[in-house]
Amino acid sequence: MANLAENLAATAAAHPESVAFKLDDVELTFAQLDGASSLFAGHLKQRGIEPGDRVGLMLPNVPYFPVIYYGILKAGGVVVPMNVLLKGREVEFYLADPQAKALYAWHDFGEDAAIGAENTSAELTLVKPGEFEALLGAATPIDGIVDREPSDTAVILYTSGTTGTPKGAELTHSNLMSNVVTNCEMFEFAPGDVIFGGLPLFHSFGQTCAMNAGVKAGATVTMLPRFEPGKALEIIERDKVTTFMGVPTMYVAMLHHPSIGEIDSSSIKFGVSGGASLPVEVLQGVESAFGCKLLEGYGLSETSPVASFNQPKNPSKPGSIGTPIDGVEMKLVDDDANDIADDPDAVGEIAIKGPNVMKGYWRRDDATAEVMRGDWFLSGDMAKKDADGYYFIVDRKKELIIRGGYNVYPREIEEVLYEHPAIMEAAVIGVPDEVHGEEVAAAIAFKPDQSASTDEVQQFVKDRVAAYKYPRHIWIVDELPKTATGKILKRQIKVPAIPATN
Repeated sequence: MANLAENLAATAAAHPESVAFKLDDVELTFAQLDGASSLFAGHLKQRGIEPGDRVGLMLPNVPYFPVIYYGILKAGGVVVPMNVLLKGREVEFYLADPQAKALYAWHDFGEDAAIGAENTSAELTLVKPGEFEALLGAATPIDGIVDREPSDTAVILYTSGTTGTPKGAELTHSNLMSNVVTNCEMFEFAPGDVIFGGLPLFHSFGQTCAMNAGVKAGATVTMLPRFEPGKALEIIERDKVTTFMGVPTMYVAMLHHPSIGEIDSSSIKFGVSGGASLPVEVLQGVESAFGCKLLEGYGLSETSPVASFNQPKNPSKPGSIGTPIDGVEMKLVDDDANDIADDPDAVGEIAIKGPNVMKGYWRRDDATAEVMRGDWFLSGDMAKKDADGYYFIVDRKKELIIRGGYNVYPREIEEVLYEHPAIMEAAVIGVPDEVHGEEVAAAIAFKPDQSASTDEVQQFVKDRVAAYKYPRHIWIVDELPKTATGKILKRQIKVPAIPATN
């Protein structure tokens, strides 16, 4: 039997008084987290939640999140983490699709949670300080932890696919356990470490690499409910953060904050980046500002999430997503899922195999069949592999731009744009073109007090890439649309009716 919540029980027994989660002045020890989550499991049992039942969790990064998360697992339930910014109709889907029996939502987002739960079988409970403690006080804690098989589903993570409705990736207790253990070993987490907890815990990156790994290792997770670069820098210095976990847009925001050079960041052993491609310029800027290595990794919700990393024990390569983590295999395949030759110039789709690969998509055998080839998961990401076995993301398969028969990978052009001294954010997309089929286009946002003309930016890129690759259409925006985790949402970029053209 293997319930992921056993990690919490073991750490609470070994380090009961150590701080597990911290939000400014509020601290929750492992003993308190263990006790509160057992009370919450008892509350769920009293409500009729049975092993295998799905329970929605719609909270920001506050200490109540791990209490509810581990309480659901202790009761044998399945956690359905939900973005707190979901609107009513989206909440309804996230509850109806997995047939959730209950939803626990943060009170500040109660209106959309109520609209969403109204037409489903999920009973809504708003989580509000004071009231939640009373709810726990009225419960009888469960004795121990409900046994689950390693292959039983622990979490259903909905992926925000670019087309159609989201799909629920079923992650088992063994999927998550394997990834948590590997993360702890890879980053050498130990009691006394302080992990920056600004990545949303409803997302796989923050959930596995910060929350669950921190609990397994006995480390402290210092939380930030809504990312703000100045506050993040303050937390680094105040709590002596040892591992900073973030997505590229977080690092970009901190690099351009006025207090970046004033804080003491000497406690940081290394930074971790994932969730989106990390521009080399940003990596070098962070390493210079913080005086630490910034390690880029790669993974997806379907892989629990980490699949590869520039691992601390090995040399790191800027621009690379590293090598497969222990126990995981990766390879490149063609459009027919056949292995491609080990040629440094060959581009193929990343396929992943290992104990971290999901059970499948919830009630979507068709979608599961599309991405699974035996034990291999097809990621949809295009990459190259060098002679040392390091992988380099080229782009999302579906984001590939085909201009006049030539393949243009947006990532390559974005790297060049990020080298421009005035540009803070950039996204390259394909737009329809009568002559070439698709044309290369770019939306850019400038750093504070910086600017350039679209002609200047275009020439900057034109001087650095092949003639068919540079963006013919460039437009300037205040900022680019992003997910709650800071990933740039290309599908939400609005293309001007008459973009600047050359």
